[in-house]
Amino acid sequence: MTQNSRTPRSVYSRPVWPDRAMLWRWHFFAGLFCLPFVIMLCVTGSLYLFKPQIETWLDRHIDHAVTQGSPQTVSAQRDAALAAVPGGHFLALEMPFRKSQATRVLVAHGADVARVYIDPVTLRVLAQRDEQTRFERLVFRLHGQLLIGNWGSVIMEMVASWTLVLIVTGLLLWWPRKAGAGGTILPRLGAKNRLFWRDLHAVGGMWISLVLVLFLVSGLPWSFVWGSAFAAVESRLGRLVAVQDWEIGAVPIAATLSGHATMPGMSDAEMAGMAMDAAPQPISPQAGLDAVYETARQLAFPAPTLITPPASAKDVWHIRSDAQNRPKRVEASVTAQGEVTHVTRFADKRLSDRLIGYGVAFHEGHLFGVLNLLLNLIVALLLTLASVAALMLWLRRRRPGYLDAPQSSPRPIGWGALAVMGVMGILLPELGASLLLLALAGRFLGRRFSALR
Repeated sequence: MTQNSRTPRSVYSRPVWPDRAMLWRWHFFAGLFCLPFVIMLCVTGSLYLFKPQIETWLDRHIDHAVTQGSPQTVSAQRDAALAAVPGGHFLALEMPFRKSQATRVLVAHGADVARVYIDPVTLRVLAQRDEQTRFERLVFRLHGQLLIGNWGSVIMEMVASWTLVLIVTGLLLWWPRKAGAGGTILPRLGAKNRLFWRDLHAVGGMWISLVLVLFLVSGLPWSFVWGSAFAAVESRLGRLVAVQDWEIGAVPIAATLSGHATMPGMSDAEMAGMAMDAAPQPISPQAGLDAVYETARQLAFPAPTLITPPASAKDVWHIRSDAQNRPKRVEASVTAQGEVTHVTRFADKRLSDRLIGYGVAFHEGHLFGVLNLLLNLIVALLLTLASVAALMLWLRRRRPGYLDAPQSSPRPIGWGALAVMGVMGILLPELGASLLLLALAGRFLGRRFSALR
């Protein structure tokens, strides 16, 4: 046996990391699955950054129709909204944050919620909309649930998990093997054809990788599987806050607006039942709204501010800020006479809840003002360009009728890579389950389907 024939065997016997061909295949298949969803997330996420401005613009004709003059009592405005929704129950009132604005009254009817716009002067109903079909809610549900509820949340969590794999393998493939800024930290925009698209993808992906990881991790508390597991741990440790600042999977809109926390593992029917229970029943006329409203006006919590009634005559009213910058959120418990009995601020929450609050505020682009919004917008733009560049690279080299995945080397995968993927599979349950399924598919079906080998 010659020396040349011994060298490869000695190299293959001590692998410490998968070779470049293996990394290419992992990166390729992760990208093939993730990139269409990633582009959709960039578009919907960019729209969601400007949801206050877009909602204000969409409601402009309603607010312009408000009559000038002295407003009626808030309780009278609530009653006018209830009269417009037969069989409805008062769920919440959103305080106006500027002059000449229609009063938004949220009325629960069954598991649905109607947003009723009332002229505060004439008590005329200016408009009525289903809360779930509003622009903000549609974009939110498309972004995190694909408009199909918990199954959509599971799919998007899978996308987030494999996007992390995409980032790790992409950085390993990008890692420079020679000096020079061109093609490494700066794209060669003057290049042509494949080199141009390669630089746009590789360099752009490198620059946004860290921020993208923060986006993906901060979005996990919303997901159905990971978020439910986290909430279950929090609940077992006795740290779950009474009013949760984020939704886990598909939560009935009435439960979200009323601040009624739902526990992980509940069925849709159980959550809908809790949402109906959260809406106060017509046990009493719910006297006290006017006094509570005056207290809320004096407290001047960051907008938007919601006033939610007690579930029974023995309970208290709640005033809650739903500010986009979650560290600024604050909640107060108020008696029917307008006396504040308790105030809960962001700083009063547990460390884990504060960390999630910071992550969610950063994810939504409102943690540090306009700079955060611009950063998120730039990242979404660069990620879209990098994704389009990746698709262009594949389409340019793909033969018609062939997948043309990068060829794999016979060298076995190293223990270092297996350890990293194992840890990620434990921290991200859906990634772990999908890796196990891929391993089984490769073991039993690889001989029949070459793409699995």
